[in-house]
Amino acid sequence: MATRTVLVLGGGVGGLVTANELRRRLPPSDRVVLVEREQRHLFQPSLLWLMVGRRRRERIERPLRELLARDVELVQAEVRSIDPTACRAETTAGVFAGDVLVVALGAEPDREAVPGYREAALDFFSPDGAAACARALEAFGGGRVAVTVAALPYKCPAAPYEAALLLDDELRRRGLRERSEIDVYSPEPAPMPVAGPAMGAAVVGLLEAKGIRFHPGSRIERFEPGGHEIVFADGSRAGYDLLAGVPPHRAPAAVRESPLAGETGWIPVDRGTLETRHERVHGIGDVTTITLPNGKPLPRAGVFAHGEGLVVASRVAAALDGREAGDTFGGTGYCWVEAGAGRAAFAVGEFFADPDPTLALRAPGRAWHAGKVLFERSWIGGRLERRLARAGLIAGARLAGYRVTL
Repeated sequence: MATRTVLVLGGGVGGLVTANELRRRLPPSDRVVLVEREQRHLFQPSLLWLMVGRRRRERIERPLRELLARDVELVQAEVRSIDPTACRAETTAGVFAGDVLVVALGAEPDREAVPGYREAALDFFSPDGAAACARALEAFGGGRVAVTVAALPYKCPAAPYEAALLLDDELRRRGLRERSEIDVYSPEPAPMPVAGPAMGAAVVGLLEAKGIRFHPGSRIERFEPGGHEIVFADGSRAGYDLLAGVPPHRAPAAVRESPLAGETGWIPVDRGTLETRHERVHGIGDVTTITLPNGKPLPRAGVFAHGEGLVVASRVAAALDGREAGDTFGGTGYCWVEAGAGRAAFAVGEFFADPDPTLALRAPGRAWHAGKVLFERSWIGGRLERRLARAGLIAGARLAGYRVTL
């Protein structure tokens, strides 16, 4: 049998899951090649804990090689250009081609999109920014805390609201909450609007219970770090003493400049099969765009990249073997919403429901927080720790009536 190659671009959640699942499904004679720029895999949800000093960086990342199946070929390189017709990519380590191409390059922060953002914000979407926020909190003596969504789109829809709740918790722990104000500014009409008004109202309720003010529809024109002010599109201003920022995101240049990109710069894919408009090319995760029945885009979140990766691996393996591919992505999603004080809420639902996603938010509790800790260790712990954490998480999910795929 001739050797066949599947080329996976990107080693985040989607690319990692796809490569490992392909290696499990394909015969040893086939090659699975993963191209990823970074040596270490970062568990991004834990950046929120790093932001308030509850984690060290080395605890939330691990060498990517240790998380990959043994026979997945890892190429550490940056993707410079993509030729979807030839299933080929030019990288800093040379040109690579495959019989099938899977693009999972994620979304990158665009920190220059809003003037002054880079200088003003403690950007907790990066390890350095999250660590800088933790150091700033150490020196903080109370005052005005702002959590800002600089512009749309951004990945991880719950992140700004989790950040506000965790900052509230940390200030309470330090005895500074009575001397502080916390405001969340977002251009969105409600938290996580794709999930519907009930979900937005529930999240606003979590904020209000902690005395955190939410300012919907706040479009930011620029940041003025010298004067510690945010300038909004309507001309109004807001001051701050500490600013935790969410940057807007965009597709990587190699995608934006390729024939794969749609009008918005993201890769449009079939919502069930994750196929692009190019034969033998799939897109998964944050780099893609999927339009829901209500016209809104599927949120950019790791849970979807994970599920899509499993589906794509199954379909690619079936196609290479000449079998009909049956698996499709169903749009089921879930996430934890950290609420502070060792508690978390849990949201779960069907995002492909018509006309709107059907979701429910479970009230904050210690069990949900423990579930998120297990989820973290199931991804980024040592081999034995990952096995034990996955067993505990799956058992807990079953008891709660949920199905979690790891």
